[in-house]
Amino acid sequence: MRRFHIVFRAVILFMMILISACSSKASPEATAEFPAFDAKNFDSSTVIDNEWMPMQPGMKWVYEGTAVDNEGNNVSRRIVFTVTDLTKEINGVRTVVGWIEDLTDGQLTEKEIAFYAQDNSGNVWYFGEHPEDYENGKFVEAPTWIAGSKDAKPGIVMMAKPQLGMPNVYQGWGPDVGWSDYGRVEQMGQETCVPVNCYKDVLVNAEANLEEKDAFQLKYFARGVGEVRVGWKGTDQTKEDLQLVEYKQLSPEELAEIHAQALELDKHAYEVSKDVYGQTSPMK
Repeated sequence: MRRFHIVFRAVILFMMILISACSSKASPEATAEFPAFDAKNFDSSTVIDNEWMPMQPGMKWVYEGTAVDNEGNNVSRRIVFTVTDLTKEINGVRTVVGWIEDLTDGQLTEKEIAFYAQDNSGNVWYFGEHPEDYENGKFVEAPTWIAGSKDAKPGIVMMAKPQLGMPNVYQGWGPDVGWSDYGRVEQMGQETCVPVNCYKDVLVNAEANLEEKDAFQLKYFARGVGEVRVGWKGTDQTKEDLQLVEYKQLSPEELAEIHAQALELDKHAYEVSKDVYGQTSPMK
């Protein structure tokens, strides 16, 4: 679950410390399952052709909508997600690099590089992220987590064949920064319309984390397109509501620009996250 409130991370981390100190009944497994990971099960890891979450280099998704900030104010939201032509080896697996820009009320609040791979069964895994938070244009922090470092684990963000009734599954586990997102199949066969198009047979996944009880983001996925809408239910304080407003294949020149920006963030990550990101091999 992507959040734009910096303060949430401190709360999540505190909750995870409490959980680790409690009995096994309060362990992460009581909320979701850790998928079995084997680096040998990723023969063509950078070919992500899952029908619900295809990730081809140069594909760009733009989402716009509203949310509620920490002070209870309604704010505008814009998230731009692009699949780069870069890869990075993490935890023994070559991953695809995603480039994300997050804007609130027109101001850049986060830039991020995130890492995905597909296993031999067609499941899409999440191997970590390096997000950089900004306030008034100035760098604030980078709560980086990378699978294989400081007890962090990769997780599954999209099943090859999602079905109702599947157990909750962790989408990754970054205890050092309080990253504890998990997801489940909420609905199937839905219909939804967004500015880009109307879609049938839509999959809806519910995502949550250990910090927020009964608070869920609802993510809508269309076959062959990917995520087309974001909603919410329960006690989700952000009430984030996003719709896909642009979906395109970048030109070689546009992709080259994203390539350069991602490499710039990669370089900065080695400077500000020496103990985690600094232990990884460079993107290429």
